[in-house]
Amino acid sequence: MKPRWRFVAVVLIAAAALCLGSALIVAWHVHLVLQQTSAAINTEENFAADVRPVDLASSSRFDWLSAPAVFSAGALYQGKLYLCGPSGLYEYSAPGDLLHVYRVGQQLPIAPLVTLITGTLSDSRQPELLIATSGAGVLAFDGTHFRQIVALASGSRDHLDADANTITALLPLSSGRLLLGTAKRGLLVYDGKRIQYLHATLKDLYITALAGTESDLWAGTLNHGLYHREGGETTQIDEAGGLPDLHINAIALRDGVAYAATPVGVAEIAQSRVQRVLAKGVFAQAVYREERSLTIGSIDQGIITLPLAATSQSLRPIGGARIAAESADPNELSSPILQILPSGDTLYAVAQDGLYQRDAESAGWHKALSPSQSMLTDRNISALAVDANGRLWIGYFDRGLDIVSPALDHATHVENSHIYCVNRIVPDAARHIINVATANGLAVFDSDGRERAVMSRSDGLIAEHVTDVALYRGGMAIATPAGLTFMDSTGAHSLYAFHGLVNNHVYSLGTRGDRLLAGTLGGLSILDTDTVTRNLTTATSALHHNWITAVVPVEKGWFVGTYGAGVEHLAADSHFETTEATISGVEINPNAMLVTRDHVLAGTLGDGLLVYNRKTSRWRTIATGLPSLNVTAFAASGGTLYIGTDNGLVKIPEERLDE
Repeated sequence: MKPRWRFVAVVLIAAAALCLGSALIVAWHVHLVLQQTSAAINTEENFAADVRPVDLASSSRFDWLSAPAVFSAGALYQGKLYLCGPSGLYEYSAPGDLLHVYRVGQQLPIAPLVTLITGTLSDSRQPELLIATSGAGVLAFDGTHFRQIVALASGSRDHLDADANTITALLPLSSGRLLLGTAKRGLLVYDGKRIQYLHATLKDLYITALAGTESDLWAGTLNHGLYHREGGETTQIDEAGGLPDLHINAIALRDGVAYAATPVGVAEIAQSRVQRVLAKGVFAQAVYREERSLTIGSIDQGIITLPLAATSQSLRPIGGARIAAESADPNELSSPILQILPSGDTLYAVAQDGLYQRDAESAGWHKALSPSQSMLTDRNISALAVDANGRLWIGYFDRGLDIVSPALDHATHVENSHIYCVNRIVPDAARHIINVATANGLAVFDSDGRERAVMSRSDGLIAEHVTDVALYRGGMAIATPAGLTFMDSTGAHSLYAFHGLVNNHVYSLGTRGDRLLAGTLGGLSILDTDTVTRNLTTATSALHHNWITAVVPVEKGWFVGTYGAGVEHLAADSHFETTEATISGVEINPNAMLVTRDHVLAGTLGDGLLVYNRKTSRWRTIATGLPSLNVTAFAASGGTLYIGTDNGLVKIPEERLDE
């Protein structure tokens, strides 16, 4: 070969090799991109599932004070009746005897139980009682042991995905898969190995109810109506399609017809179309279709039974529907009906205050089961205090207050038009009175626990709604959403933004001598002898969040609770400093802080109890053993700490707090 042609051949071979190498590099990059994209899609569409045993041995340091049980759902399993509620799972025998209580925070994870159903999953060899929780995934119970099924956060082996584990509805499928309705993630499915979205059309919805099968699925939502998935297609039914309301509370199916319970009636749906609306105007929360009638559980009208017309009878248009022979049988039910479930010829209706039953032989309903008696009136606690006589005062979010004897063996309940929503309880030992801040004024009780007066705007308050009260300079400082009112020997006088207060909406007060700190919606005001001397906000100081919910004096400074940045420290020179409890996103509940000799306690909205050890100057979080992670109030007496939550009350010797 001539040198010239040899040179051309070498060049061509080199060029081909270069092109091949470039192609291989491009292909490798494409492969990497596709692999990364596939991984990203897989991560986005799937959650790693963790199945862990639940240790039923209680290790809680806290002692429960008896609070009323509240039921939300029921199921029959292994010949026993199970009822669940925010505080736990209640096991009853067939005759109605309470056999066992599995308490949230003791034997079970700290998350309210929402609903339950029976089913056999692909990773189990037998039917189980499946329990949805609000924050701890699904609990599966075989009659002896619990296991917990949770979705892990992306890229984590330990942390849960909060949204994927806030379960609102369950539906086990014949294939062994379990559908999980959630409040934010929409409809998920657990197949025994992983948790993933069921379908893109059902993502990011608030699922409220599930019914049907894998091939004929119905899903109700909070504000997007009803979804019907059949033959691989998803159909949405909303108000334009005849639904009386977009909020679906329950779904019942029979003979190809669906019944969707809404706050304004029950929609009857056939062939994916609303045919008529039954029980118009009734707030329907539960529904069950029998052969010739429809049973509806309502929020305020008890149980309603509607005889249904024969299928051969023509149905009038939606706008002119009129249901004949409609009859209501409230039966003086005392709480909303949440679920209706059958057992042979018997129907059960689950209410917050118990279980109702209708037998085939009886024409009406009767109460078959009531919760055990409790000392306390309610579970949702908003304020605590111990008076000079050793009595524990418990304020409720919407049930007035209980005055509990020093022996904690009985309580006196007070509830009226003024004593209803309690925000703060402050005993005044010098005057032998107890001040109770409520949404309807400041109530004053004597040392015997008798209501003596209620102070309102006519008595000089700047507003009726009292959020906090503090003993200050021989009188009282009273916080309201409209500013501050001072009560002393000279009478009442008020102060608000016009006088220099950083914001009119005052949530909390803290005092030391003549100094008063007012925590508001817009920052912190420092007052000396009733005069604003300084305002601190995120714009004028190192404060991380303007919404101040609690203020307590500690050493020479103050701890300041915020609604969004945890607890910050205000030094003696009025400069803010971060602490171990200054955490972005952590919300301190209004006035949920307490200083004792050895500790400072702070209650959070959903992150448990924050505890500061005054000897070691360290903060720690307690998130186990409590009835709820929403800690709302504190009181201390004789070395015992009382801790209120939205799910009950516990006590603990202070010395055990650091264990």
